[in-house]
Amino acid sequence: MATAEITVRGAGIFGLSIAWVLRARGASVQVIDPYGPAARASGGIVGALAPHVPENWNPKKQFQLDSLLMAQGFWAEVEAAGGQPSGYGRTGRCQPIADDAALALARARSASAQTLWGDAETWTVRPVADPHWAAHSPTGMEIHDTLSGRIHPRQSCMALVAALAARGVDIKPEGTDTDITIHATGVAGLEALNTGHSRLVGAGIKGQAALLDLALPDAPQLFADTLHIIPHADGTTAIGSTTEREFTDPTGTDAQLDDIVARARAAVPALADVPVIARWAGLRPRSRSRAPILGAWPDRPGHFIANGGFKIGFGMAPKVATTMADLILDGRDTIPPGFEVAASL
Repeated sequence: MATAEITVRGAGIFGLSIAWVLRARGASVQVIDPYGPAARASGGIVGALAPHVPENWNPKKQFQLDSLLMAQGFWAEVEAAGGQPSGYGRTGRCQPIADDAALALARARSASAQTLWGDAETWTVRPVADPHWAAHSPTGMEIHDTLSGRIHPRQSCMALVAALAARGVDIKPEGTDTDITIHATGVAGLEALNTGHSRLVGAGIKGQAALLDLALPDAPQLFADTLHIIPHADGTTAIGSTTEREFTDPTGTDAQLDDIVARARAAVPALADVPVIARWAGLRPRSRSRAPILGAWPDRPGHFIANGGFKIGFGMAPKVATTMADLILDGRDTIPPGFEVAASL
């Protein structure tokens, strides 16, 4: 089936990643998006690639682990094909430890990470390693994991666009569905699904983030006061984000972002006087279950759905892309329980 003509609707991270893997495996692909690549949620600025806590293991956590481990090779191939940087780096993550109870829990999770992650990457508890780039830690200790990474959302999408173009695939504003069509249309796709079903399938959740003029391209990301603080390869540092279920302006920033910046500066002394150079807001596609929605669209032969990336879409993308390609090209269904389209419908 490698010669199948396939349409991918949506040029966000899921659509572009799936199109890339399909094309790399020999399929004929067209990508259609009236707004262009990375026009909505995938055009954000944060790009935290971080694992779930290594405990209470389930298929979703295993899927994300597999994807994070795939990311380095995936993005290296994309960059080599198209010649554009993705901003990817497995730079790790540091988290402050507040008190003795949190310290004991962190040590227990370190042991469980050894079992669940194997030898691939580590989760360790240590004294704060770099006082100049760290969040305030009352215990003087921090969690450091080597699995976390960072990516520049818009840059990575444009790297995929360049890689696809090098393989003869351009992004079109309009086109006709083929016998096989994948719907990776984010919030708009969830809203369309909602109209045809008696219960909520998913919704757009607003997030606001800020970009700071701080160059620490090789530093780990920090996670403090529930905020992701991400040094990017391009010499900026991102902070995010809010989680807003109620809003009037889906793309406007407001005092809630001011609070995010203030909290980040309070948690990380190195940010105290760093100027904000950009503000961003947008809607992320969240399924009702918070898991991605993947697979065949019931009662619509030849149609498939890939949606619901929410906050972990970029981390999930390599595995989502290969899983969807396995299903469509080879008929091999490895979609985890709870990710299936029927589970959300």
